[in-house]
Amino acid sequence: MVRVLLAGESWVSAVTDHKGFDPFPHTQVHIGCEEFLKALREGGHEVVHMKSHDVAADFPSSEEELSAFDVVILSDVGSNSLLLPPLVFEEGKSSPNRLKVLKQWVENGGGLMMAGGYLSFQGFQAKANYAGTPIDEILPVEISRWDDRVETPEGAIGEVRLTNHYLAKNLDQAWPALLGYQKLTLRTDAELIAEINGDPLLSARKVGQGRSVAFASDISPHWAPQEFMDWAGYQTLFDNCVRWLAGE
Repeated sequence: MVRVLLAGESWVSAVTDHKGFDPFPHTQVHIGCEEFLKALREGGHEVVHMKSHDVAADFPSSEEELSAFDVVILSDVGSNSLLLPPLVFEEGKSSPNRLKVLKQWVENGGGLMMAGGYLSFQGFQAKANYAGTPIDEILPVEISRWDDRVETPEGAIGEVRLTNHYLAKNLDQAWPALLGYQKLTLRTDAELIAEINGDPLLSARKVGQGRSVAFASDISPHWAPQEFMDWAGYQTLFDNCVRWLAGE
């Protein structure tokens, strides 16, 4: 069993419905990772999901707090949510830089995965803004400074390139189509596990005593369509990821 913290993969929508003369405002919390959580839990792992709007206040601020987990997954939550806890943004007081803390935790033996999305890597209009941060330094890929999305509404196929790596264990050579991904550059000391359109899709790296993984597409819609999540390899893929990150 691997102890996993998944941070992100939720959003709050504020909508106003107009019914004739009368507007009706309402809000809703959306959870994008239900299939992902189910897959990991069915694989026997213990997973805590920290919703995006809770990250600023609740994400661990020390290696001691992070030690409650074997693996941390950042998915569709921007760097500002980690950099600006209420103590800093609302009270103007200093606080640990959680990107630096997370980097140190990985170098001391932790496992970090970043999955793609509009607020991952550099993201939509570069709003995720991980380029040049301590997280960028420990990932197996280099992040561009600009909007790094590649939208593939026609579908793009991921293909395994390093078949003997643990991350590729029991996976098909070609995967169901994905509808988009982040365009990233593989680091020279990283391993390319799978490609999409000639770009890194799944990559891995050992960092000090720890490990990191970059999955350049999404774990949920819209880039991961239902066909991808229904694929038998979906659970296998991410089970492999968390087990390898935890050192199994």
